[in-house]
Amino acid sequence: MIIAAGGGRRIGGPEALLHQGEKPLVNRMIDTMVEAGCAQIVVVLGAAADQVRQTTDLTGVTVVVNRAWGTGVGSSIRAGLATLTDEGIEAVVVVPVDMPGLTAGAVRRVTMLPYPDVLVCATYDGLRGYPMLFGRRHWAGIATLASADVGARPYLLAHKDQIVDISCDSVADGSRVDSPELMALYGLTVPEQRVGA
Repeated sequence: MIIAAGGGRRIGGPEALLHQGEKPLVNRMIDTMVEAGCAQIVVVLGAAADQVRQTTDLTGVTVVVNRAWGTGVGSSIRAGLATLTDEGIEAVVVVPVDMPGLTAGAVRRVTMLPYPDVLVCATYDGLRGYPMLFGRRHWAGIATLASADVGARPYLLAHKDQIVDISCDSVADGSRVDSPELMALYGLTVPEQRVGA
C-alpha cells in the first residue's frame, strides 16, 4: 500500500505530484513495490487526486481516493485497508510516497514474514520508520485506532512487544521529504501542472 494522499503543506503542495527527474514519485514507488515482489499494489490518493491520475501511470494498481485526506494519514490507512477484501492476503506492507530513498531491498526485508499475526517495522539509526508490515489479524485494530497525522502509531504503541524491528540502514534511506531542502537534496521538482493546485 502506497500512501500518496497528503497535501504536503511543508513542501508547498501534494507529495503525489512530485517528480524525480522526468518520473512522478508515485511511479517510482510503484516500481519499487513491483521489484520487491508485492502481489497487489494499492495507491491511496487524496490531495489533487484528479491531477495525480492525469500525470501518473496507475495501470495495474488499485487506486482508492481518500476524500478525508485532510484529517491525516490515519484516514488513508483506513481507506487502503478497506480495499483489501481478498481473504488470501495475509499481510500488507505500507509505505509513504514521500520517501525517495526507499528501495526494493528494504521492502523485501520487511516482508520476509508475511503472516496474519505479524507487525514489522523498518528501523533507521534505531528509530522505527517505513516500510511497515501489518498482518491481517491487526487490520481491524489499526483501522480503529489510526488517527490524524500519527497513523498506526497508537496501535503500534499498544502492541510494542509484538513488533519485529528490521534494520534497513544498509539498504535504504529512511528520510521523508518534508522540507524544500530535502526536495533539493533528492532532486525533486514541482511540475507546472501543480501551480495553483
